Amino acid sequence: MRVLLLGAGGYLGRFVADRLLADPAVQLTALGRGDDADVRFDLSTGSPGALTRFLDAVHPGVVVNCAGAIRGTASELARHNTVATATLCESLRRSGCRARLVHLGCAAEYGPSQNGSSIAEDAIARPGGPYGVSKLAATELVLGSGLDAIVLRVFSPTGPGTPAGSPLGRLADSLRRAMQHGDSELKVGGLGVQRDFVDVRDVARAAHAATLSAAQGVVNIGTGHAIRLRDAASALARISGYGGTLHELEGPPAPRHPDGVAVVPYPDGCGGWQQADVRTARDRLGWRARIGLEESLADIWMEAACRM
Repeated sequence: MRVLLLGAGGYLGRFVADRLLADPAVQLTALGRGDDADVRFDLSTGSPGALTRFLDAVHPGVVVNCAGAIRGTASELARHNTVATATLCESLRRSGCRARLVHLGCAAEYGPSQNGSSIAEDAIARPGGPYGVSKLAATELVLGSGLDAIVLRVFSPTGPGTPAGSPLGRLADSLRRAMQHGDSELKVGGLGVQRDFVDVRDVARAAHAATLSAAQGVVNIGTGHAIRLRDAASALARISGYGGTLHELEGPPAPRHPDGVAVVPYPDGCGGWQQADVRTARDRLGWRARIGLEESLADIWMEAACRM
């Protein structure tokens, strides 16, 4: 099976690439903006015609789209997430390859949800910020394209390679600095939110399963369990061996505190709670999360400790 992977240089894309390359039946071609791509192409500025010609030449059976941006202005997010997806869908419609599309969406498309609830795929999406809006618009383009397509709505990915700017990545870096400087107290904030943390390697397994499945529509990818960021922070401190005290700041945290480093809360516009209903992934993809949060946190800390 020939698979074309878009966004192989990104956080999720790197692990999806590794998972696909481990399948001897897959012939993988990576297309993207970076030098590590097999073919360089920018979805946000490239023309559908040029991409169509490439699709006809490579003739993939499946296209996996991990490309996009998580930060930037509203217009930048729209260009990299929405316009790029529109270019891809139009190119696939024009192409004679008739490839299946596996598109990675995100839980920010749902927006805030009721505390204690599990979000199912048929929930009304009300994104609370420009990132979620741009990703929801991309999902709607995919669903309305008429293509053989599936959208994986990924909840809060974590584990190895977690970006330093993410809440858990930032906390790991703060712990590293506190240990290096001998600080007995670390001030943190924004720990009240609860998120469904799913390991990035499990996300990659889901993307691989989607390439082999005939399932269409939206499928949630999460664990089905919300974890308070405060509890994840305590576990990460224990795993790191930090002997000091985590002092939680009250009120909105600042990026920095005079006596320490504060964790920036989730900027996803999803409020205090998100938890996935994962029954569709189980029933239609035969997938469920395997890697627990402790293992994910241990891998985050291992990478942070290497910078000490």
